Order: sequence, then C-alpha cells, then structure tokens
Amino acid sequence: MTSLAPLPPPAPAIDWAAELDRLATDPDTLRLVFQPIVDVARGVVAGYETLARFRSADGSPSPATPDRWFAAADAAGIGARVEALVVARCLQLRADLPPNCFLTVNVSPHLLTDPELADLLLGAGDLSPLVLELTEHQAVADVRPLLAVQDALRDRGALVALDDAGSGYSGLQQLTAFRPQLIKLDRALVDGADADPVKLALATLLGEFGARIDAWLLAEGVETWGEMEAFSRLGVPLAQGFLLGRPAPPWSSLDPAVADRLRRSHAQGLLRENIASLVERVELVAGDAEPSGPGPAVRVDGLGRPVAVLLPLRRGDDRPGHRAAPVSLRAAASTGVAELARRVVTRPEDTRFDPVVCVDDVGAVLGVVLVEHLLTRLAEQDDRRTG
Repeated sequence: MTSLAPLPPPAPAIDWAAELDRLATDPDTLRLVFQPIVDVARGVVAGYETLARFRSADGSPSPATPDRWFAAADAAGIGARVEALVVARCLQLRADLPPNCFLTVNVSPHLLTDPELADLLLGAGDLSPLVLELTEHQAVADVRPLLAVQDALRDRGALVALDDAGSGYSGLQQLTAFRPQLIKLDRALVDGADADPVKLALATLLGEFGARIDAWLLAEGVETWGEMEAFSRLGVPLAQGFLLGRPAPPWSSLDPAVADRLRRSHAQGLLRENIASLVERVELVAGDAEPSGPGPAVRVDGLGRPVAVLLPLRRGDDRPGHRAAPVSLRAAASTGVAELARRVVTRPEDTRFDPVVCVDDVGAVLGVVLVEHLLTRLAEQDDRRTG
C-alpha cells in the first residue's frame, strides 16, 4: 500500500493587530516598487504604476499579499490611513520622475472621501502628473460625495484612472459615473486575447467608448508578444506587463530591444491597417494624351490632381485602348482598409469596382488602389483577428 506524503503544515495565522501597529511605527514595513507603463507607438515609458510591498519583522517579504494588508487595514478602520502612507510617498517622489512621465497610485473609492486621504491630496497643491487609480473592492452606496472630491482633485491637476474595466456590470457603471481619463483593461481580457476574438471585440468597444469621453485605453498584464501585437493592431495606446517591465525601484527604463520591436510592430501594423501598402503607381496622363501602356492610368490637371481614371477596355470591346471613367472616390494613404472598403461599397454600381485614386495632402495623385487587393487585405485582417 502506497503511503501518502505528509501534508505541509498550515501557514501560521497572522496577528494583524500587531502587524498594523508595526506598520504605523516602522516605515521599513512598507516599500514601494514601480512598474513601467509604455507608450506602444513610440516605444518609450510613459508612466509608472505604484505598487505596495510589505515586509515581515525580520525584513523578509510578508507572507500576506498586499491586497490582504489593505483589506486588514480597512477592516481595522485604518484603511484610509494606510492608503495615505502610500499616496504621501508618491507625492514626494513626483519631483524625481523622468520627464513626460505620469505616476499612478491606487486608491479605494470608498476611502477617497475620508479626511485622512482627501485632506492629504487636497492640501498638496498642484497634483500633476499624479493619476489616481480607482480600485473598487467595496461598493459605494452614494457616489455624489466621491464625485465632488474627484472633481476637486481634477481641478488641482490630478487625472483619474479606472482599474479592471470590462470585468463586470458594476465596472461599466463606474465608467459612466467617473468618466476617467485612463481606462485599464481587466487582465482577464488581456490574457490570451490574441487568440480570442471576443476579448478583442470587447477591447475595441471599450476603446471606442474611451475615445468618446477623451480617455486612453491601457492593456494591463501583457505577458506575450502575441498579446502585445494584437493590442497594437487595435490601436491601444498604452500597455503594461511583465513583457515590458517588472515592478522595480524607481525608475526602470524600457529594454532597447523591446522598445525597437514595439516601434517596428506599430509601424508594420499601420502599414497593414491602412491603405498605404496597397497603393500602386500608375501612369499619369496630362491633357488629351493616351496612356502608353495597357494598364490603368489617371488623367491629371496641371497640378497633378485627378481628372479621370483611364481604364483598359474590357475584353470583347472592338478596339484596344482605354475608356475614361469619373473619379468616383479619392482617399489619403492613411485611410484605414476597413473604412475605405465601406466607402467603396457605397459607390454606384457602374463605378463600384473601379480603382480608388490615392492622393496626397494637396490632392495630387500618388497612385491607385485596386478594389480586389483591398478586399483581399480586408479578408486577411479578419483572418488574423478570428484565427
């Protein structure tokens, strides 16, 4: 008979009263680390999230996770005091932040109106570039006092972020109530999103909502390049996670290889998502001249602007040459593939499959986009999102 291995001894119970007393008297009990938040397009650190770490009396990491420390402090009636310890240190650290970076710090909405936390913030003068990240672990029965404090803090330069967006109905309610400037996607929506079109669809909807209220979307918990590139293709501007940088003392920088790959991935995504890579050079014909080759051409005026699209005569016509068709659609090279496809199908039936003329900022012809190539690219994009 096989003997069972002995069970490990249970973890010793934590004397929270003693631990919280030590936190109040020994500043070394609490230390802060900072995880970089990255500007995806530029491949640079845009800000840092403040994360609390707690130590045992012997200096080793506490066996209790930070959320248990904050929950214990809240249960003991000193939750606002402990959060104020973290906020106070962040206020001091702002002067040392790298240029053009913000600093986020977690605050519980149900504690933000407590004088120990509210008075600290309201009495700190200009709060920029501080971002207050609302992390809701307890329901707020009446949000009106909270919104009043939030408005006062915004008047002093603070920004508001909402954590765990998309995690439930209450999160959507918070979005409409708080109108944050930063929306952090719930990690459950980020994990494996590159292989889950439903998660990407929800991220797209939150991004569109954020754009309407002038908020930026942040993908939190990014751990793989597949996830990162999926959100880059969606146009998510900010990201955070172990792939980009782990929590560390202030102020860690982005690995140059990671930064370079981010920039290249963003540039490639732009080329694939807009029509720039689909533009084909064609012969530009002035006046009444005829094209010299058999392919499509564009008749232009003296400033290089399109007058007509010259299309090869269809097979079976009596004579070789070209026919002139109206310029039914112009588009800039930065136009999105999906957007142009929608515009193409609204054209009259007799011009629907004519080439689209691509123009520069002053309206001069750059080339044409063939509709069959546009539809192929659109199908490829759909395959990547669903496959």
